[in-house]
Amino acid sequence: MSNSLNLSKLTGQFDFVLHGDKDFVIEGLSPLSVANDKQLSFLVNPLYRTQAVTSAAGALILSEADYQFVSGESTQSRNYLVAKNPYALFARVAQEFEKLTKLDEIGSIHPTAVIEPGAVIASSAKIGPFCTVKSGAQIGEKVILEGHVHIGKNVKVGSFSKIFPMTVIYDECQIGQRCILHGGVVIGSDGFGFAPDFSSTGGEWVKIPQTGRVIVGNDVEMGASTTVDRGAMADTVIGNGCKFDNQVQIGHNVKLGDHCVMAGCSGVAGSTELGNLCIVGGYSNFSGHLQIADRTTVSGGTSITKSVTTPGLHFTGVFPFTQHAQWEKNAAILRGLDKLRQQVRKLIKG
Repeated sequence: MSNSLNLSKLTGQFDFVLHGDKDFVIEGLSPLSVANDKQLSFLVNPLYRTQAVTSAAGALILSEADYQFVSGESTQSRNYLVAKNPYALFARVAQEFEKLTKLDEIGSIHPTAVIEPGAVIASSAKIGPFCTVKSGAQIGEKVILEGHVHIGKNVKVGSFSKIFPMTVIYDECQIGQRCILHGGVVIGSDGFGFAPDFSSTGGEWVKIPQTGRVIVGNDVEMGASTTVDRGAMADTVIGNGCKFDNQVQIGHNVKLGDHCVMAGCSGVAGSTELGNLCIVGGYSNFSGHLQIADRTTVSGGTSITKSVTTPGLHFTGVFPFTQHAQWEKNAAILRGLDKLRQQVRKLIKG
């Protein structure tokens, strides 16, 4: 199988202006610093303009402004793919190369897989070793289940989705089309729901049965060891195009709008709803029962404890890092702010 792409094929698929030879054949992708004259690279950060000028890359994806600079300074003979969003174009071309390098493993069920009666599996799907597919489950066209995947009763997995090893999808949950679930993802485990019943003599936390589902939209990707809890009564919903890093936690009855991204170790507590196109930095968290407006951005390590009603705001709740000795001085000043405020009040009152 050839692992090369002709520029003429790309010009028919994607939106960019080509300055160069439409018959040029790309034989791979590579960073600017090590690319050769048969490979494609990209320039997004202007800090790397000088490196792009001297790069041996045979083709380069870049913006109009960077093209004007690089082509004017470079003596290299190369092809330029000028795009409004160079990074997105590079990602799409990289996807095309990934398709070329993948082996055709669809359309098979490994002999060690356990398929219960009543499960419906498309003829083009691939079920890997030691997978379990329970009764009533529906596995769509060209779905790939790698080894040791558990698919619960009445689960639906949409076409072209890929699920990596050790992933568990509990009963009744739904996964959309073209989703990617990395190793160790758990969809539909019980939400953290317990009713306190205590008195002066003792008591207990009474478990609340979690009878909702998890509904995952199309084109969603979840990083390794991400967990999405099923709803208590209503469903937990993940919108189309959402992207999660590793170890993201989504509580019960949470609703995420379309195209939200969440970096590693971030979490959303139960019944909070995020709008569309929200960006959540790593190790950030949301309290429960909040409403978060569209296009909200949250910096890493920030806790959101109140609803956000105005779209497009950016929140940061972390003091900038500094050397420890300087941090101690700043902390001492902060501890003394209330005392200083009282002294200022006395001076104002005379």
